Amino acid sequence: MMMQAAAWQGRIDTEEDGPSLRWHQQVQPFDAASQGGVALIGFAVDEGVRRNGGRPGAAQGPGAARKALANVPILGEPRIWDAGDVECADGALDAAQAALAQRVAQAMAQGCTPLVLGGGHEVAWGTFQGVARALPQARRILVVNLDAHFDLRRAREGNSGTPFRQIQEWCAAQGRPFDYRVLGISRYANTQALFERADTLGVRYWPDDALQTEHGLQEALAVLAHDLAQCDAVYLTVDIDVLPGAVAPGVSAPAPLGVPLAQVERVVDAVLASGKLAAADLAEFNPAFDRDGLTAKVVARLAARIARGGAR
Repeated sequence: MMMQAAAWQGRIDTEEDGPSLRWHQQVQPFDAASQGGVALIGFAVDEGVRRNGGRPGAAQGPGAARKALANVPILGEPRIWDAGDVECADGALDAAQAALAQRVAQAMAQGCTPLVLGGGHEVAWGTFQGVARALPQARRILVVNLDAHFDLRRAREGNSGTPFRQIQEWCAAQGRPFDYRVLGISRYANTQALFERADTLGVRYWPDDALQTEHGLQEALAVLAHDLAQCDAVYLTVDIDVLPGAVAPGVSAPAPLGVPLAQVERVVDAVLASGKLAAADLAEFNPAFDRDGLTAKVVARLAARIARGGAR
């Protein structure tokens, strides 16, 4: 596992009196001796997006996210490790997801919280497999997805639209409950078949328009609080396309409405406050379509927020 050293360069405030460290001064390479804190893992893959007919470019997301994180100030972060990138050779998506699962499980075995920087949302199948491998006794793994899309598609090959169907099939084969909650679903970006499939599978979801107000958000958080209390562990996944396109243009499918960033952060905070976060990932950041580095800054903000509140 090679730390992406080239990305970890930035400003050094040599004339400041007080603490003024930034991420690039604190990140260390992940190795067998790394313990605790947060382990960054890049999933430099967009093969699933390509298969799903989306706009490629998310494979460059981890590198751009690290560059945006480099100058974020240290304000209570735990130890931060960089476990390098998983790549996809010759379109072998299953192999890339398996490699990601291995890195996630290894980080957890060393007491670290994996924070995966995607990559298309096919990252979710890899991250989840790693969590399940590391926590074989955890019967109820709650999947919390902030996303405009269900990603429950049926397809001959796995892609960025199938990861949660793959997770559901794994849960069924293992005799485990499929606890899947999605916040931010767009009624204009999911077919009737997907809504019916979600209902059949017992998926709880909240549309983007229901999360625009304080009342709607509080209703969602109340249900989520119950789910968090009942589960053994939580896997948090944030698809950056859940945000308004004006805030996060650098995605394959920008949202005309989306869920406001402040609302997304409150959901993330609720998950972190549970103390049950096993792993998290940030998916679908596509630097090729970013504007003024805005989406990169959003990704860095969310990554730093999770790191500050989610260390095991």
